Amino acid sequence: MSSQQQMLLGIDAGGTFTDFVLVRLEPIVSVRVYKTLSTPDAPERAILNGIKAMGLESHLDDGSLQLVHGSTVATNAVLEGKLARTAFITNYGFADMLQLARQTRPELYALETPAVPPPVPRELCLETGGRVAADGTVLLPLSQIELDELLAKIESLAPDAVAINLLFSFLDDSFERRLESAIKAKFGECFVSRSSTVLPEYKEYERGIATWLNAALGPVISGYLGVLQRELGNTSLQVMQSSGETMSAGMAAQSAVNLLLSGPAGGLTAIAYLAKQVGKSKFLSFDMGGTSTDVALLDTKIRTSNESSISNYPIAVPMVDMETIGAGGGSIAYVDTGGMLQVGPRSAGADPGPACYGRGGLDATVSDANVVLGRLQSDSMLAGDLKLSLERAQASLEPLAQRIGLSIEETALGIIDIANEHMAKAIRLISVNKGHDAKDFILASFGGAGGLHVCALADAMAMKNALVPVHGGVLSALGMVVADQGRQFSKTLSLDAQPIDETSLEDQFAQLEQGGMEQLALEGLHPSMLVSKRSADLRYEGQSYTLSIDWHALAGVLDAFERLHEQRYGYSHDAPIELLTIRVNLSTEKAPFALPQLITQAHGNNIRHCKVYGETEQARLLARADMYSGESIEGPAVITEYSATTFVATNWSVAVDGFGNLLLQKKS
Repeated sequence: MSSQQQMLLGIDAGGTFTDFVLVRLEPIVSVRVYKTLSTPDAPERAILNGIKAMGLESHLDDGSLQLVHGSTVATNAVLEGKLARTAFITNYGFADMLQLARQTRPELYALETPAVPPPVPRELCLETGGRVAADGTVLLPLSQIELDELLAKIESLAPDAVAINLLFSFLDDSFERRLESAIKAKFGECFVSRSSTVLPEYKEYERGIATWLNAALGPVISGYLGVLQRELGNTSLQVMQSSGETMSAGMAAQSAVNLLLSGPAGGLTAIAYLAKQVGKSKFLSFDMGGTSTDVALLDTKIRTSNESSISNYPIAVPMVDMETIGAGGGSIAYVDTGGMLQVGPRSAGADPGPACYGRGGLDATVSDANVVLGRLQSDSMLAGDLKLSLERAQASLEPLAQRIGLSIEETALGIIDIANEHMAKAIRLISVNKGHDAKDFILASFGGAGGLHVCALADAMAMKNALVPVHGGVLSALGMVVADQGRQFSKTLSLDAQPIDETSLEDQFAQLEQGGMEQLALEGLHPSMLVSKRSADLRYEGQSYTLSIDWHALAGVLDAFERLHEQRYGYSHDAPIELLTIRVNLSTEKAPFALPQLITQAHGNNIRHCKVYGETEQARLLARADMYSGESIEGPAVITEYSATTFVATNWSVAVDGFGNLLLQKKS
């Protein structure tokens, strides 16, 4: 950030709401939040509407404002299949690579498996020469005749994008470079993506999927960001990556596959930032929005993974290690053919939204259930001027209640219980299934709907402590503001089992760092601004999958691998350890700023009461803005704020810390 830039605006464009967090750095740090309904047909419209509503239009061209944006545009394009028409180029004999995939059955014992259409239609899968062997030697050259024939095929197919994925190109990418150069020279407007840039790692299928997605998303993302940047003028625009760092909008358009978890990564980045302020290091983050819920584990640092998936596609680029499920405030409840009440994954979205929004929605949702139960107050205002309707919420639940023979309130409680179980399952996947005891962590609950479910989920995981962060309803937008700028770079070195040469590895790491710094220099980041963090992927000889270990002295790395392997899989054994891939994270370290602290004295807190279904006594009804540092109350309680609501159950208490975070504790 330049010395001229005095304001940071974080924007999280979700499926239901678009959230804004404005941080003014001068003369003192101050924070302002805003929330508006998303506009899925044109996401930039909600962003521009929010900027106008916050009175920031005059700052777009004076250099005082920097925007950092997280978006679901890439994710939605993949989920909805709205991708650019893309040609896929590989070596002779491998045109069916993406269709064959890994041949793993989604349901092991299913007698019939429905046919899955290939990611790329067969007529768009092209073969050519230029094949490299596993040891880096050339098996088959690329002739000019082959190149001319390939260009002619591309011309006849007229794709919007081209993905190039040649075998073992991470060892020698000269053939991929030649193809890219020829395609760009002949078809200047065509978006070209090559695997040696997108993901220079082994596993040709995963590398192929990443390269295809990057190409297929490229025109979509570049078009969207281009429109947004034109509307913003000369205002600096950064985009959140799936790994938790930001990049320039121009670079993001070329690296679209790295944006698939753009929004959720912001929330986890914010939790890591707040963890330092509250002096804790172990959190299970629970981000519940209107459309989906994201859960992740934070143990001192943000964990990333190269084994994530979206819409059944493996995503091998770095992403925050997170589980995402279709359970949010807008998740629709229904009765299945067996007469059982079910919730999600279908969502009411932003338009028309839950019935309680009063915008034409008729289906019962989790939000409607919370309104009926009294946990979400019907006089609450969402997104500025959206008033909730108890009558419409009740009307949406009535048909379900009649079908299952329960009262409207009992049905609402059933919807909440089912949604909670879905979310608890996701928490188990990210913690218990990876060798962690959830009781050792604090449940950090945020998102517009997270605070309504925090106590129930902590109970389900036998957790005693929880945190609802300050500005929890827009926390992902805050994460955009505090995120560092940078990239992750990787390269597979060898697939042959051989002793690990620490001296040679040092040279390989240095080369990878140098290449990364040259790329980041194009974004205006001088090497002196960057901090390098190294890691390596290791495995026992004969294994297919690896574990990533922070790099330091070789002996310590090998010990750390064996400890992690035993924690993750329950065993370690006496076998040679192979090192396949090295990774370098290059990022800036943003100058820290502390959030404003609360006053430490009461200031006329006006406590009311409300009825919450299932509670034996009246719940306290408080405005979070009226709570003061050091205040402590017993549940049941409903704590309201502009962007979210928190429900404190009977068996829980809540205290307010110096920054306004709600610290929840289970009563013994």
